[in-house]
Amino acid sequence: MRIDTLSPAEGSRTSAKRLGRGIGSGLGKTSGKGHKGQWARSGGGVRPGFEGGQMPLARRVPVRGFNNKNFTKRYVIVNLCDLAEVPQGTVVDMEYVMMNRLAKDVKNNVGLKVLGTGELTGAITVKAAKFSASAKEAIEKVGGTAEVLS
Repeated sequence: MRIDTLSPAEGSRTSAKRLGRGIGSGLGKTSGKGHKGQWARSGGGVRPGFEGGQMPLARRVPVRGFNNKNFTKRYVIVNLCDLAEVPQGTVVDMEYVMMNRLAKDVKNNVGLKVLGTGELTGAITVKAAKFSASAKEAIEKVGGTAEVLS
């Protein structure tokens, strides 16, 4: 394979429409815009969702429900790759994570959540509000314990 033999995949590149280049092109005279009217004008047409001045459907349909952001549960998230450097036999909890800056603190958090990205090398005890299934499995696989705090 040489760089001068490379070409794009068949059908991935299309040539631009050459408008107004004679009747034989099929796009001559009015250039595919028909005769007169709003759509034939330069800059013509209406924005998406415009219904000629009547109240659009998006505004006619009633809005139902409301998600109050004050009641969402926010967790401080730690991945297993962040805990890989922790010495064996250490008890990892929210206080340990914050003191060692293993994760960013989240305003109004309800606890620690451990996710399973990465691998652990030594057995550690992790105390958290939540664990992903893969994180819990990985911690127990290396001989550690995953304690769920209520």
